[in-house]
Amino acid sequence: MSTNIRILRICQHCGKEFEARTTVTKTCSDTCAKRAYKARQRAAKVEMSNQQTQQIKTQPIEDLKAQEFLTVDESAKLIRISRRSLYRLNERGELPFVKLNRRTVIRRSDIDLLFDRPAQLLEQSRPAPVLLSECYTMKEVMQRYGISEKALYELIKRNDIPKQYSGIYAYVPKTRIDELLSYTPIQS
Repeated sequence: MSTNIRILRICQHCGKEFEARTTVTKTCSDTCAKRAYKARQRAAKVEMSNQQTQQIKTQPIEDLKAQEFLTVDESAKLIRISRRSLYRLNERGELPFVKLNRRTVIRRSDIDLLFDRPAQLLEQSRPAPVLLSECYTMKEVMQRYGISEKALYELIKRNDIPKQYSGIYAYVPKTRIDELLSYTPIQS
């Protein structure tokens, strides 16, 4: 059935202007129609391949989510943090580990509880920051009290003295340091 309609269109495949006889014509010729069809088929195959690849990549994470007990490596992969960060959570008492023979195991429900805990509990556990004017830098402490760097860091770690960072400098509260090192300071 021929029509007398003449519409100027632009080919969706090659981009050339052509005169269409129907309102639904999308390509300028049979060749462009075939090429556009092949391009759509190719794009569909690429999309399907991408979906399969994504599914293969997420499958191990889905398997980990289904397990009740995880190793440290599996937990780190699931949460997407380092092993050392997991050990720090354990040291602070926020994430309990269980040692079974030579393997360390973490309960999946404990990991979930870690994220269910309100943020205010985390804020309560942190000490309030001290003004930097009421703090020493590490270098000032070493000069004032004649203590080595290693001894200072051991003292800070042993007595749980909070450190604050501003730029590249670490600061410690003057009152805590003065209490611990209340010997007569070396005058320089």
